[in-house]
Amino acid sequence: MNDGLDVESGIRALLLLMPRVVGRAKKLGVPKELASFSLAPRHLSLLAYLLFDGAMTVNELAARLEVTPATVSLMVGELSRQGILDRRTDEDDRRRAIVSIAPAHEAAIKEWLGQGAEAWRRALDPLTPEQRRLFVDTLLAYERALDG
Repeated sequence: MNDGLDVESGIRALLLLMPRVVGRAKKLGVPKELASFSLAPRHLSLLAYLLFDGAMTVNELAARLEVTPATVSLMVGELSRQGILDRRTDEDDRRRAIVSIAPAHEAAIKEWLGQGAEAWRRALDPLTPEQRRLFVDTLLAYERALDG
């Protein structure tokens, strides 16, 4: 029995599925403690890196987000002014700043991003490591294709 999917059927299924996925992700909503901060999608990845990987420098964040350090500096400045992020001087190199989530907002951010993380955990857990890699690589390829 072939449970495969031809390319056109796969495209159709994904074009029908993606709006539902995005809609459900948006329904998770921003926690009330963070609602007044006007967080944009670009902030989610930055916050996720800091939540999952801990404090890091602007250059480290820029490399992970695949944007310029200037772009990250602007985001960090904006979120620091709002009290969402903390910025402290690196004791080893006083020219560098270490960025972290402000303790006052860490629980709300963890709860917010944790909902998505749990949904991904349930979706990815039954897969083999190879299947997970294929899935992630496919999403990355799709993202690149959207950029043209």
